[in-house]
Amino acid sequence: MEQDLTIKQMQAEVDAYISQFKEGYFSPLALMARLTEEAGELAREVNHFYGEKPKRKDEPENTIEMELADCMFILTCFANSLNIDLQTAFYKMMEKFNTRDANRWTKKNPD
Repeated sequence: MEQDLTIKQMQAEVDAYISQFKEGYFSPLALMARLTEEAGELAREVNHFYGEKPKRKDEPENTIEMELADCMFILTCFANSLNIDLQTAFYKMMEKFNTRDANRWTKKNPD
């Protein structure tokens, strides 16, 4: 059954999954390679859906949704393997954007 997850819960769920295997998390370099691979698969799906390159008839059906989820899984593995709290990192990143880019874009409803 699907439920809303916090980032911390997502990280815990991925950790519980990975922890059942002796191999554990891949090395940071291997995770970077996996993330690059998944980003390429995402790019391919975006190109098929929005670009000029249609799928071949014999190509398997993938979706942008699933490729994004694959990227999120690898990012979560990457963070977990380096003991990074993604929720804390997310808030730090949003603070950066909210200050650095506060006046960069045209707001729909200027205050």
